[in-house]
Amino acid sequence: MNPQPNCPVCGGPSQLLDVVDFNKSCEEQRGKYLPLSGRPIYYFICDACAFTFSPEFWRWTDDDFLRDVYNDEYVNIDPDYLEVRPKANAGALLTIFNNQQAQINHLDYGGGNGKLSQELVLNGWRSRSYDPFPSSDNGIETLGKFNLITAFEVFEHVPRPEHLMKNLVSLMDDSCLVLFTTLTSDNQIKKNQRLNWWYASPRNGHISLYTKHSLSVLGQKSGLGYGSFNEGFHFYVNKVPDWATHLVK
Repeated sequence: MNPQPNCPVCGGPSQLLDVVDFNKSCEEQRGKYLPLSGRPIYYFICDACAFTFSPEFWRWTDDDFLRDVYNDEYVNIDPDYLEVRPKANAGALLTIFNNQQAQINHLDYGGGNGKLSQELVLNGWRSRSYDPFPSSDNGIETLGKFNLITAFEVFEHVPRPEHLMKNLVSLMDDSCLVLFTTLTSDNQIKKNQRLNWWYASPRNGHISLYTKHSLSVLGQKSGLGYGSFNEGFHFYVNKVPDWATHLVK
């Protein structure tokens, strides 16, 4: 491994930030700790855009992730991902785009078990779910184009952000809004300080941690406008759809 790998977002130089145990999980914010695994995971931080990442996972295959991260024990360190979170996110979309579903063609990217889309379909939406992991024979090129794409709690799980952005852009219609969630690390991660932030958790697959600046750079490289509603809720857009002008000015 390059001792100072280049940032996969902006290409700038990085420096070693810290090392954590592989079993560091998000449940630690609730006072629940896994036994130490003895597997060191090194995180680097970009000198330019402050993107924080772990090159360890650049080499991992789908089988590696399925064996060590997204296995039968995953629900223990992310108990909300099966039902609670997709139902809550579907409810938020129904509120944000109340009575506008006839104009929306929606894709939930990284949709896991498809629960979010199922909830929207029950409420009259055109919605489908797609999860690129693990790789399947159903290629992304078969999906078509969409004017609303959601990617809830996806970005932090992706070892190569440029691949994610390429996929999203390929799915965007001429006017399309991408809504996504990931907690930004502004004021949470600092150079020469320990990586104690609960969201930086390799056992959850949280291996890519973004500042708002790094998200903006990522969008610019793909020709997209970027905006943020708060520290966890963001958007990309090529051209704002008419039905989204109340949300994105």
